[in-house]
Amino acid sequence: MNSSKASPASLRFDDDLTVMDNSVDSLNMESVETVVVDSFAPTSNQLKLARVIASKDSPAGMRYDPIVIDEYYRQQPLKVWGRLLKIILPFMSFGLGLWWDKQTKRLAQNQPRRASQIREILTKLGPAYIKVGQALSTRPDLVPPAYLEELTHLQDQLPPFPNEIAYQYIEEELGDRPEEIYAELTPQPVAAASLGQVYKGKLKTGETVAVKVQRPGLAQAIALDVYILRNLAGWAQKNIKQVRSDLVAIMDEFATRIFEEMDYVNEGHNAERFAKLYGHIPEIYIPHIYWEYTGTRVLTMEWINGTKLTNIPSLQEQGIDAAHLVEVGVQCSLRQLLEHGFFHADPHPGNLLATTDGKLAYLDFGMMSQVKPYQRYGLLEAVVHLVNRDFEGLARDYVKLEFLTPDTDLTPIIPAFADVFGNALGASVAELNFKSITDQLSALMYEYPFRVPAYYALIIRSLVTLEGIAINIDPNFKVLSKAYPYVARRLLTDPSPDLRASLQDLLFKNGSFRWNRLENLLKNASNSDGFDINQVLNQTLEFLLSERGAFIRYQLADEIIKSVDTFGQSTLHNLTYYFQKGVGLSTNQKPLATEKSQTLIHIKQIWQILQETPGFDALAFLPKIPQLLLKPETQNLGKQIAGGLAQRVAARLIRELLLQETPQEATQNGHKPSSARRLALSPVNR
Repeated sequence: MNSSKASPASLRFDDDLTVMDNSVDSLNMESVETVVVDSFAPTSNQLKLARVIASKDSPAGMRYDPIVIDEYYRQQPLKVWGRLLKIILPFMSFGLGLWWDKQTKRLAQNQPRRASQIREILTKLGPAYIKVGQALSTRPDLVPPAYLEELTHLQDQLPPFPNEIAYQYIEEELGDRPEEIYAELTPQPVAAASLGQVYKGKLKTGETVAVKVQRPGLAQAIALDVYILRNLAGWAQKNIKQVRSDLVAIMDEFATRIFEEMDYVNEGHNAERFAKLYGHIPEIYIPHIYWEYTGTRVLTMEWINGTKLTNIPSLQEQGIDAAHLVEVGVQCSLRQLLEHGFFHADPHPGNLLATTDGKLAYLDFGMMSQVKPYQRYGLLEAVVHLVNRDFEGLARDYVKLEFLTPDTDLTPIIPAFADVFGNALGASVAELNFKSITDQLSALMYEYPFRVPAYYALIIRSLVTLEGIAINIDPNFKVLSKAYPYVARRLLTDPSPDLRASLQDLLFKNGSFRWNRLENLLKNASNSDGFDINQVLNQTLEFLLSERGAFIRYQLADEIIKSVDTFGQSTLHNLTYYFQKGVGLSTNQKPLATEKSQTLIHIKQIWQILQETPGFDALAFLPKIPQLLLKPETQNLGKQIAGGLAQRVAARLIRELLLQETPQEATQNGHKPSSARRLALSPVNR
């Protein structure tokens, strides 16, 4: 079999995968086939477990079944207790350390040291516990803030396993020996992690590929650890009062994800789905999956020659703008989270590469997650309430998003939100540092009865990691600043009733239209990719003329009436003054400075923003004007404005003809005192 060594510049497949030296000893881990090996015929439970963790025996692919796993390991007490002792002993040592810190009153002082100790324990315990630690790093409802930061540094780097086992898996999964399948394969893995190791190879048709092979005994080891962890979670949930979250459900969610990650067929399908949803974005690249060379434990995908976004000198030498690619990643992440709901849950530096032609390549699609439609809209509504500083609305959003139960008393939580966000918001939500907000929220969530949903934990991990990459490139980079144009575009263009209501909340306050907010939305949205201003205007007109837009029509009519009336009064006053002066009549009045209507000023500014927006064509709307004028809603709007102006004029005439000002009233109204104001209807009233 021919072989070629990968060059150092190309050894970039996964940040969790570490480049290996040929002399590194392999791990002594059992093969997955030993699940059913015994001195007697396998039991039905053993066969069931084998089907759960070996997808080649299951048409549904590798899957997590807690009932089958529980049934099997209940009959394996020696194996369970042996592993449990290996787990408990280091944690007992950790617990004794905590107890001693408390006795010597050094608990706070030694907290960083204890957090580091936990990270080391989890790393030594292997893949399942490393994954648990990484998951806990996004669970502020379960972990004190001091430990969260340390857990984010968990790495799942492990030595490689022997080539003989890897080649055996290739043959079992693909039906032939490696040298018959691949034209070239590196003599040693170029990288290895807790779940598998990677070889660089070449197909007989000439394509350069990355061949990922699963670690032996992985599924069995993880199934055993998941069984133990799930039982410990159940015990803690029942016996520790401070635990508010459903630990068993969290454990099941975690196990489901890690079993999916162990199934390379599932990863391949994830990659193709990701490419279908986001591959059309010009600067995004997703590697091709070679299905004829892929199985449950072997994945063959296109090899990407690229550079980590954190390798700034190398990117600069290639003339690649790293900050721009991070911004591309932010926009892609927003589409993943808020548009389609299918998102890459592990975008760390090793999984985001800058290709030689300046595109952003995504790698490793084992850990993906879903955001349901109501959750997507809930997140957008929360942004609106945050912008509005509506902390009561924000607290209700957290109930809707399942962070809080419906019966939670929000009274103490609302002012806590105000404390966290009130000062932090400053001049603009777009200038916030995402991690600083999540850090403050973490402390809040640990103090109050929050339960962080699994999808949200993965979102936080995804965005915080992305911001970390961005800040490494540009310390002044603001993820939210880059994200707000997308949010603005969604608010202006999404026809969802929920977002229409959110837009209404954003634009109206106490019955007044906030033109500055509309201007801000239009400016931000114009900077978002895919923003179609003509679509926005069409949707705006459609919404305004719909039943749901009746409230806005009423508010707009009121604004127009006020503006026209103010302008009319000042104009009439000045015409009267100049007429009297022109015919020689004496008058105590003075001309009023003609103040421009604030509404008209805002409309002029909005028109200017529209003209500067790419794709705007004013002539395209001219043919629609006659159609709009014939709409019953437009005619009713005109009648409402005309009727409102007539009422104001009539009321003013009645006031001027029938009433006279008293000195006190005149002073209160800002007029000069004149003759006493009184009713002139009857002498009896004098």
